[in-house]
Amino acid sequence: MEFRTVAFDHPDAVKLNDQVQLEYGERYRDEGETEGEGDITPLDASMFVPPRGLYLLAYDDEGRPVATGGWRSQDANDEGYSDGDAELKRMYVIHEARGLGLARRILAALEDDARAAGRTRMVLETGTKQPEAIALYTSSGYTLCANKFGHYREYENSRCFAKPLSRP
Repeated sequence: MEFRTVAFDHPDAVKLNDQVQLEYGERYRDEGETEGEGDITPLDASMFVPPRGLYLLAYDDEGRPVATGGWRSQDANDEGYSDGDAELKRMYVIHEARGLGLARRILAALEDDARAAGRTRMVLETGTKQPEAIALYTSSGYTLCANKFGHYREYENSRCFAKPLSRP
């Protein structure tokens, strides 16, 4: 596997973001709907430009994008973030590449980069219908936050996690 830093609007990133949005829509659609809306958190490419963020893609040996993830800087605001936060976004591994440890490797790389950029805490929001994500984060040292943050902080099935980015 090869990891590359790319822009959030790179064609391969857009392709995987479209796939993760479909998966979110399937997992979170309300009864009676044919399709869910996916994650409607406002994001744009400028949010992931170093040193205020980073976007990574993993490519397989044939050059196909198979996994993605990014972080963006957050500081204290009305969505519940704190100064020094780095927010994890769009962690995703295509079905065919799951179980290879790619999400864990991307997560570690994103944490290292955010730490090097001076961020003090990695935060994320996920949902109860993503048990694999919750298992990854809790096994990687993330703890459930009492205070919620982000676009979905008011939703009942939303779960927010955080991990200090202390120096090793």
